[in-house]
Amino acid sequence: MRFSLLTLVVALAATVIAAPSPSYIRHEKRNYLPRGWQRRQRMPAASVLPMRIALTQGNLDKGYDHLMDVAHPESANFGKHWSAKQVAETFAPSETTVDAVMEWLQNSGISADRISRSQSLGWLQFNVTVPEAESLLKTKYYLHEHQTGKPHVACDEYHIPGHLQEHVDFITPTVHFDTKIPQAKEKRTAETSGTAAAGVPVRTKAALQISNPTNGFQPKKGADINIQSIVDELENCNKMITPNCQVQRTPTTDLIDGATVQTEEEGFEFNAESDLDLEYAMTLVNPQKVTLYQVGDLVEGASFNNFLDGIDGSYCTADGGDDPLQDAIYPDPLPGGYTGPENCGGFAATKVISTSYGYNEADLTPAYEARQCNEYMKLGLQGTTILYSSGDYGVAGNGGQCITANGSFNDGFSGKFNPAFPSTCPYVTAVGATQILPGAPVTAPEEACEIVIFSGGGFSNVFPLPDYQSSAVKGFFADHPPPYGADRFNNSQAVRGYPDISANGANYVVAVDGTFSLIYGTSASTPVVGSIVTLINEARFAIGKGSVGFINPTLYANPGALNDITSGGNQGCGTAGFTAVAGWDPVTGLGTPNFPKLLELYLTLP
Repeated sequence: MRFSLLTLVVALAATVIAAPSPSYIRHEKRNYLPRGWQRRQRMPAASVLPMRIALTQGNLDKGYDHLMDVAHPESANFGKHWSAKQVAETFAPSETTVDAVMEWLQNSGISADRISRSQSLGWLQFNVTVPEAESLLKTKYYLHEHQTGKPHVACDEYHIPGHLQEHVDFITPTVHFDTKIPQAKEKRTAETSGTAAAGVPVRTKAALQISNPTNGFQPKKGADINIQSIVDELENCNKMITPNCQVQRTPTTDLIDGATVQTEEEGFEFNAESDLDLEYAMTLVNPQKVTLYQVGDLVEGASFNNFLDGIDGSYCTADGGDDPLQDAIYPDPLPGGYTGPENCGGFAATKVISTSYGYNEADLTPAYEARQCNEYMKLGLQGTTILYSSGDYGVAGNGGQCITANGSFNDGFSGKFNPAFPSTCPYVTAVGATQILPGAPVTAPEEACEIVIFSGGGFSNVFPLPDYQSSAVKGFFADHPPPYGADRFNNSQAVRGYPDISANGANYVVAVDGTFSLIYGTSASTPVVGSIVTLINEARFAIGKGSVGFINPTLYANPGALNDITSGGNQGCGTAGFTAVAGWDPVTGLGTPNFPKLLELYLTLP
């Protein structure tokens, strides 16, 4: 199952007609410059460019089928997860890919003795003069300058032979702006210059802002609470949810890319996310150990790709490696930054990874997202469950932003719905939020969370509808057609819907730097679901079975193992959003986990 931006199909057809020659088609294009950059003069002909070609991994089109073979409950190979070695060998670039690209280069005048292949086998690299590069890629190179004075070489678009599109992910230097711009210690706000979904440049280093205090995925704070007034009786769960404290328990800490246990900054905006996740996960899975992955130094930070590098050494270079425009590149050249090498492998992946951060899908390019999504597929093949929170702004994006007709972000009172990533990746389990109705007992049916936050949900603009979800999504459209058209969201019924599952996301009591507060958000519901999956794994291990791995196929095949949520909505973008209904919906997914039923189900599977 290869991913592409579905809305580009018509544009691609037009591009084929307009390509410079019958055999060449446009591979990538940038509509205008990222913020802070200006084009200067044409590059001098005598200049030499270090060209690198990222080769496409092999067998990615079979990745979905491979994962279903070990994850679908009706498969004879359910639970027979792969080794890391088997994954690496299966998805390495094929010799057919290497040979095809090499033949093109040599026919274009780049002799074989000028070309080297990276140790990871994923790159071809060589030096070319500007005229050679322009002839090879049917483009023109310009020198660009950032407002800080940093120079960069780039083109607006480039072309390759049509038969090579399946073999080449991307080429540098081309449309990507990879010069590192110092941004340490400053608080960044969302820019409105454009979105990747509209085919325009992403915000420089947007992927590094994932844990920034201004990121919209942070949990939302309610009232502070005097410790003497905290109640933990079940009949008060509609007011406060309180864990049973585990005295002097600490997590295992894996520090990646110069990470430290941050104690310099105190306050809700800096520490609430980790405190929330750890306080509830460690309570719910006790006495099992919990691992905290901390990624990136305090100067540059890190992205999800940097984390994935740390637990999978091959990901550092897969599909051309990380994007220096979006990801942290170590050693950090900024003053006070981590001077050691980038961590590539060396940290083990736990069997359940719960993450309460996310991006707008439109923050990043489809190619960037597909590369990352495929890595979650590989982790699923190895038996790891990947959970991501679906967001807290309903059908809007981080901070309530929506997408305007020209592709920029707005204030959220109008515009197109703004789906979340990685929640829209078909290889992760996206977790929404519910709430206990005010005044209702804990045993009463829940509704979609509408206290402080709205459960993130909707439909992707990038990823196609996976087979395991097809019946649920099509059933939703048939029985409960939304009152919006394509001007609001991707209503093609051919794209991934999210979330997949939900859990309570309101009125969690959390201690942050000595202060007790109520917290709201899918940041709360996600580690709770992760804890439930961990407990199921523990029960399977006890009888000699393996981890459950990728859980979506089993959830969609057994919706009766969840509590269906049929009321509440997820408003945003000046609309009421979607509504929770019987069956799957883009508000709460399939519903909340019924632990006894899920445990019984998974204990019967191989």
